[in-house]
Amino acid sequence: MPLSEPLPPPARRAAHEANRLAKRLRHQVGRAIADFGMIEDGDKVMVCLSGGKDSYTMLDILLQLQKKAPVSFSITAVNLDQKQPGFPEHVLPDYLASIGVDYRILEQDTYSVVTRVVPEGKTMCSLCSRLRRGALYTFAEQNGFTRIALGHHRDDLVATFFLNLFFHSKISGMPPKLLSDDGKHVVIRPLAYVREDDIAAYAEARKFPIIPCNLCGSQENLQRKQVKKMMDAWERETPGRIEQIARALGDIRPSQLSDPKLFDFLSLGTRGAGDLPDAHAWLGGESRESDMGNGESS
Repeated sequence: MPLSEPLPPPARRAAHEANRLAKRLRHQVGRAIADFGMIEDGDKVMVCLSGGKDSYTMLDILLQLQKKAPVSFSITAVNLDQKQPGFPEHVLPDYLASIGVDYRILEQDTYSVVTRVVPEGKTMCSLCSRLRRGALYTFAEQNGFTRIALGHHRDDLVATFFLNLFFHSKISGMPPKLLSDDGKHVVIRPLAYVREDDIAAYAEARKFPIIPCNLCGSQENLQRKQVKKMMDAWERETPGRIEQIARALGDIRPSQLSDPKLFDFLSLGTRGAGDLPDAHAWLGGESRESDMGNGESS
């Protein structure tokens, strides 16, 4: 048989870079799975697929890792068709069928609910995401899925930390692994170590059929846009800063913060065995000198 024509230098370089990127993503996703115990032997993993670059990349990398994983687990891609006007219903089924992965398309008209409840001009994203999460959790419970995989990446985790810090006065974020409030679902985020820029480059190289998230006409949450703008500016001025912050989220030192529920500040360095006065005693009680004076005069 005739030999295939060699790739021209630019194409060869592009293929080399794409292979390096894929290897890096597999390494980062595999490390996240191992670090947080995301997947066990026998797990049924429901991969939530929206049609965006993040969830396509998550599914693609998990399928690659599944072939050589040290444990056996199944993957089912699940998309929720929320009945937004103009949604291209054929795109995801065609793609998923072409790669031979097990998939389910759920249909629930959350779009009508959101447009009826949210006042005109207000962002729909918060209510939309809650309704979507409820539908996916219900399906997972009904079908015995043991893991629910979401496509949030490293930059999402950092942005959520700052959203909570700046707008909700608390230090919390978006953990790589989470038990749902009702205790029924384990949510995993395999892309927790992956940069958004790398995901964008990978999605372009793989030519995923991206479905834009602008069909409902809503604007991205203003607070999240502010945080994203800040993070982009930081990264331009000091490359690597977001990576440093992401690493800091995994190196928490309770004794260096101010939460008495996480660290026993009350007993730190105390000399006596008795209970310490509370804030009411400090702010509203009588002085010790007054008590001593009353005692001497009696």
